[in-house]
Amino acid sequence: MPRNRLRLTIYLGAALLAVGGGVGAAVAATNPAGAPAGGKLTATFSTDSKWDTGYQARYTIKNSGSAAVTGWQLSFGLPSTAKLGTFWDTAITTSGATSTAKDKGYNNTIPAGGAVEFGFIVAGKGEPTSCTINGASCSGGGGTPTTTPATEPPTTPATKPTTTAPATTPLATTKPPVTTAPPTTTAPPPATGGGGNVKVAPYVDMGLLSNPNSPTLADMAAAGGVKSYSLAFVTSAGCQATWFNAFDPRSKQFGDQIDALRKAGGDVKVSFGGATGVELAQACTDVKALEAEYQAVVSAYNLKYIDLDIEGAAVADRTTIDRRSTALASLQKANPGLKISLTLPVLPEGLTADGLNVVNSAKKAGVDLDLVNIMAMDYGRAGQDYGDLAIQAVKSTKDQIKSIYGNSDAAAFKMVGVTPMLGKNDDQGTFTQDDARDVVAFANSNHVGFVSFWEANRDRNACNGALFQCTNVAQSPSEFSKIFAGFTG
Repeated sequence: MPRNRLRLTIYLGAALLAVGGGVGAAVAATNPAGAPAGGKLTATFSTDSKWDTGYQARYTIKNSGSAAVTGWQLSFGLPSTAKLGTFWDTAITTSGATSTAKDKGYNNTIPAGGAVEFGFIVAGKGEPTSCTINGASCSGGGGTPTTTPATEPPTTPATKPTTTAPATTPLATTKPPVTTAPPTTTAPPPATGGGGNVKVAPYVDMGLLSNPNSPTLADMAAAGGVKSYSLAFVTSAGCQATWFNAFDPRSKQFGDQIDALRKAGGDVKVSFGGATGVELAQACTDVKALEAEYQAVVSAYNLKYIDLDIEGAAVADRTTIDRRSTALASLQKANPGLKISLTLPVLPEGLTADGLNVVNSAKKAGVDLDLVNIMAMDYGRAGQDYGDLAIQAVKSTKDQIKSIYGNSDAAAFKMVGVTPMLGKNDDQGTFTQDDARDVVAFANSNHVGFVSFWEANRDRNACNGALFQCTNVAQSPSEFSKIFAGFTG
């Protein structure tokens, strides 16, 4: 998540995230021909954290000149012992050993004296061996980009990657045997919807909570007045469930935090998928094995709620969509009362054709779908009112659900969840506190099934800076949480 702006990622096999400090290094340079007078870019590499099998790093691009520079492109080379993985706040293409990072549009202009940065994960060992910025060496680069990327049209959602790290606990190398029976396709029971007891559950990037110095879920709940959270994201390491490629859920990572939250009267949804990494249904080609991985997570945390965040390439992959639907129907039979939500891309006009296919597939397979949670964000319509657009998206999705299930307006509204991105979106649209109040008021008056937002750490930080950490609007810590806590269903 966020929605509708394609994030280009390369899946990082089984690298582990970790917490650590940073060291920096810059690489040599001359100004390029044609650099504008007064514009001078340099780029500095630094590592945020290192572990046995990789590291997390960033490039900071500074403009030490007297004029703004619009458009940047940074190329860097990695040794044969290192492989680029996930990245954020940039679009990266790789050819051989050289990766080329471009601005994302929202961060294309670097004012005089200003800076931007982007981050990434590397599997293996070895820091970059070369670096150029706009065609010149990074220690004294130029102000003219090699290419100026065009603004991307709305496509599919994208999720901010985890930025802290956990961990020294490796993923398990073996799995318990599959014991579930092959699923069968049956007619779906009547759709009920409504989010159960978890009606307000902001998303939490759990990578940010794996740092021992971070607040716990219970701490965040107390500060923001919400009781429950959607925990992001469980992906795959091969056909095996993993917390963002760092922990095997069977080890019950975060279990103590979940228990504390439940003791305080809340609960959790575990969200599978997201835009970074590979969703389990794409990695597990056998339905029984896929169901077993979902079951392992449900059993580890005694879950009553799970969420499938299906975006990027996964939302258009009909084979894995149907495989997922079949596995979820069987999982639900094995766990009576388990509530399943689908989190999908949306436009103000409603679900995309791919999203509608995901819902229809679930219905056909016999999934008793609790919610269709829409990612009401990143429409590519900066300058418009993002609260109004979110409300329009809810109305449009309600009509689509009503058409699919043949239920009433009230029942269809109850099956809709809405998840905006707080503050500044990737497309430079802005979702403000007033927008949040409008969405919550609309959701209350129409008895929408569920409200959420991306993302709780951003709300708590209440800062200006990189979008994965900050809302970039004036706010007090946890201010949006307190607004969303006013949703009663």
